[in-house]
Amino acid sequence: MINRVLIRIKVVQLLYSYLLTQSEFKIESLPENPSRDKKYAYSLYLDLLAFILRISGYKLPSASSNAVEDNRYLSANKIVRALNADDQVRTILMRNPSNVTSFDGALRSVYDAIVNSSIYRSYIRQKDSDIQKDMTFWSVILQTIIAKNECFIEEARKNPDFTNLGFENAIKMAVSTLESYCDNRTLLSEARNALDKSLDKAYELYHALLLLSVELTRTQDMRLEAAKQKHLPTPEDLNPNMRFVDNALPRMIIESPDMKEYLKNNPISWVEDDSFIKSMLNSIINSDIYAEYMAKETTDVEADCEFWRMIYKNVILPSDELAEILESKSVYWNDDLQIMGTFVLKSIKRAAACKNGIISLLPQYKDEEDEQFGPRLFLDAVDNRETYRSYIDRFINSDQWDPERLAFMDIVIMITAIAELLNFPAIPIPVTLNEYIEIANSYSTQRSGQFINGILYSVINYLKDEQLLCKN
Repeated sequence: MINRVLIRIKVVQLLYSYLLTQSEFKIESLPENPSRDKKYAYSLYLDLLAFILRISGYKLPSASSNAVEDNRYLSANKIVRALNADDQVRTILMRNPSNVTSFDGALRSVYDAIVNSSIYRSYIRQKDSDIQKDMTFWSVILQTIIAKNECFIEEARKNPDFTNLGFENAIKMAVSTLESYCDNRTLLSEARNALDKSLDKAYELYHALLLLSVELTRTQDMRLEAAKQKHLPTPEDLNPNMRFVDNALPRMIIESPDMKEYLKNNPISWVEDDSFIKSMLNSIINSDIYAEYMAKETTDVEADCEFWRMIYKNVILPSDELAEILESKSVYWNDDLQIMGTFVLKSIKRAAACKNGIISLLPQYKDEEDEQFGPRLFLDAVDNRETYRSYIDRFINSDQWDPERLAFMDIVIMITAIAELLNFPAIPIPVTLNEYIEIANSYSTQRSGQFINGILYSVINYLKDEQLLCKN
């Protein structure tokens, strides 16, 4: 019942939150009123971050090409991949393009020194590398090779602000930044659990919306009973039209075995939302739908269900009051109402065709494949985000697209889309494209849909050419 449209939205939202709050690197900033030493140290520090990326084979803004060949061991290093994917690093380097090519004259010398070093030979012989080993590798390279390379030092001295202390501090700052990287599995676990909770809350909303008809009926029944007890009740008070109260649908919902089973472990109700219920009931009673229904000579189950379907569609679901109270009840429900509302309408339509009066509610997921879709999509997007980001970066410097327009939400949407393209062969490419373009139009900038369409189209063609994507 929770369809893949909603699951995609939830994955994008959780991935955005996870990546935004994940402090993988502690990036230094220029101190206020810096001394010459500190000013130079910060400038060289940025040069070093760019230098590490370029010597590892990553293409950066303002650099037409690298002066060294691609090295699969250096480019696959998890620390460097994470550094390349870090938006703060890329933003800093984009704003300071001079830092990208400052040490081009030392690239070949340092590269040769690295690949001929004993630590490099030990590193490439490792069968299984991990974050700690990858971090240690670059920490040692910075301190024993880069910091002592004559070519690198010669290039560093070309800066008129060069100082020995600034040089030493820049090396320490770069090492500290790499060591600050944290493969935070606790944070990942929390995000993964939040995805499950978010989808569970969506299913709770489905039940809560159905129960709304029950509470509205109960409230009207109490009103009619109270009217009979007035000091001078009218004939209408003593003999009210009970059609609304006697409507079959609320009774079918509350007596549904599926609803009873759900409420055992998920006690939800509208009892404490008295003012909202009364206001919504007034809106229903004042509607033309209510007047037409109450004026009918006779009704049956089908007519009763159609009445509530029209009330939900035209009065309840579009209500600003409903949106406000749902927002106060759960932070997860803001984006769920439209989709869950469609399933409520579908359930009411199914109830109208029910012959025995016992309605079956929709299951949380259509099947096990749908249940696993969200977690699989999320974890793959997290685990491979640097690789997927590299596919995106391959095309953001083309004449058609301006890199400055690459909003963080756009990046997250495209990473998730690529994860789906590569890991779910049964989902056609046009379906994936259309779904994430719609998400971009709703959750990112005004022109994001068009922008993402262009980037993903280029990525798809590239993946096909590389035989990484084999579907239509």
